[in-house]
Amino acid sequence: MPSIFSKIIAREIPSFRVAENEEFIAFLDIQPLAPGHTLVVPKMEVDYIFDLPHEVYERYWIFARKVASAIESVETCKRIGIAVIGLEVPHAHIHLVPINYVGDINFSKPKMEIPSEEQQQRAERIRAVFEKLPVS
Repeated sequence: MPSIFSKIIAREIPSFRVAENEEFIAFLDIQPLAPGHTLVVPKMEVDYIFDLPHEVYERYWIFARKVASAIESVETCKRIGIAVIGLEVPHAHIHLVPINYVGDINFSKPKMEIPSEEQQQRAERIRAVFEKLPVS
């Protein structure tokens, strides 16, 4: 059965897309830890990140790095925190979270509720930066 991420990739479920190419997609988390919290997902349906083919895995991290650079250009933060948990959705994904302190990437804390209009504007700003960045 396709995951919710597969449905987002197929555009069956709407998302606030910030980046996409033929292999990967990145979109804002709808229950973010911080404004700009983004999920980076391979289009290939693989449950566990370490089961991705080696070459895809390498390109995945290069894509995620470019997405992180775009987020960092838009959001006020010290760094972009990275988390790969992989238990909540059976489809490999990387969380990119703008952080200022270690506790900012604590997944047990309450999630934010950000209005759709604000999320859409944020996604557009991140996407505009992403598209101007060099390919690798």
